[in-house]
Amino acid sequence: MKRKMISLVLGVCMMVTMMVGCSQKPEQLENEEKNTTENVGDAGEEDGASQEAPEGASSEEASSDEGGKKYEGITLSFMSNIAGVQSEAMEEVIAQFEAETGAVVEYSSPGASYEELMKTKMAANQLPDLFTTHGWSIARYGQYLEPLNGQEWASRLSESAKQVVVEASSGNFYCLPVDVDVAGIIYNKTVLDAAGVNVDELKTWDAFAESLGKIKEAGYTPIHIGGKDNWTIGQFFDWVAPSYLITDEANNHRDALKDGSFDWSNWKGLAQMMADWKAEGYFNTDCLTADYNAQIKAMAEDKVAFEFLGNSAVTEMQSVNPDVDLGLMSVPSSSDTDEPTLIGGERIAIGVWKDSANKEAALELLGYFAQDENMKNVATADGAPASFEGVESDTGIIKDDLAKYMSQCRIFPYFDREYLPNGMWDDMCITGASILAEDSGAVDNACSAMEESYKAKLEVQ
Repeated sequence: MKRKMISLVLGVCMMVTMMVGCSQKPEQLENEEKNTTENVGDAGEEDGASQEAPEGASSEEASSDEGGKKYEGITLSFMSNIAGVQSEAMEEVIAQFEAETGAVVEYSSPGASYEELMKTKMAANQLPDLFTTHGWSIARYGQYLEPLNGQEWASRLSESAKQVVVEASSGNFYCLPVDVDVAGIIYNKTVLDAAGVNVDELKTWDAFAESLGKIKEAGYTPIHIGGKDNWTIGQFFDWVAPSYLITDEANNHRDALKDGSFDWSNWKGLAQMMADWKAEGYFNTDCLTADYNAQIKAMAEDKVAFEFLGNSAVTEMQSVNPDVDLGLMSVPSSSDTDEPTLIGGERIAIGVWKDSANKEAALELLGYFAQDENMKNVATADGAPASFEGVESDTGIIKDDLAKYMSQCRIFPYFDREYLPNGMWDDMCITGASILAEDSGAVDNACSAMEESYKAKLEVQ
């Protein structure tokens, strides 16, 4: 009896189901079949992945709903020597990464203490997950950094970028150069026009010095140095030294500087040039007490003709005075047998510590800086050419000058990075400050101090 009741119930259910099916309109059945087919197709296109998030929901939100974002709970440390508007552009990329992955990035830009902090961290082998290499991705930091040849974006490096960051002996490179630092001497067109100076005629330092006299007579400061930030003094030598010691193919000291046999009496020519210019009043009178910001302000206000600074300074000058008319010229040669040149190297370049506990996340953040739009924005803030083929940054008012001189001139690396032992940057800054202070015997003392430091540091390098 019990079995008969079950059979009866099942039979009634089947009849009801058939009646409901027959009562549906043909187009309703067609739509249901169509929807089923589309859903199966979508799943197939995603290779078995979950269906697309509802319209208006991001993939990150969908991921979060399913159990959190990719790097939620992970904290990355990121130290940088970059400041100002360039640092702000970098922080925008970092914020994008944090929002999309859930990671937290502790970003710091300690300013003048950056290099010393990094030396301390290297000694303890406790480096940040990511850090900027400020020209030293190979010589100083190479042993601490993850080689990046295998990254998806590696093949997009421009030839100029490869010349800067690829290690000749191994073919490896250890940083993402967001942009390429190609520099000359920044000049104020308004000031030079008033003084009747044409930069295309300034092929040698002798011709350049003659122009400084004209500029002074016209009532302007020929050259401004913010010596309170003494790296601006070292920068002068980084720009000038190659023309005296490196760039002349017929007479240079490249090999001697690298093998330890360099005769430091050859330093006297450029040290004496600084001393002569100081005696002639070609530098700002407060060259030892003014700081970098004063340099920016003075050029922006059309008070100064020339400054030995990187192209990023142009952007900062424009932030003070959007109407300032600036240009870029090549670096003069020290003799008639040589040609003007440009200075090149790393600018905003980022590496990943090879022993990072969060290397995967750090490399992904690096990949965010390699995205076309992000690279373009950061390089534009820096006023420098982007390092990838196909990515064009806005180099602003010096764009034509860059194109002109890059097509005409050889590019040589920053002098201290290529030809001096690690740590000699400070020696250039200190001895240069003594020359600007017009200390007795400052030029000869600079030569002997540089030689002593060179030999001592070469032994421990």
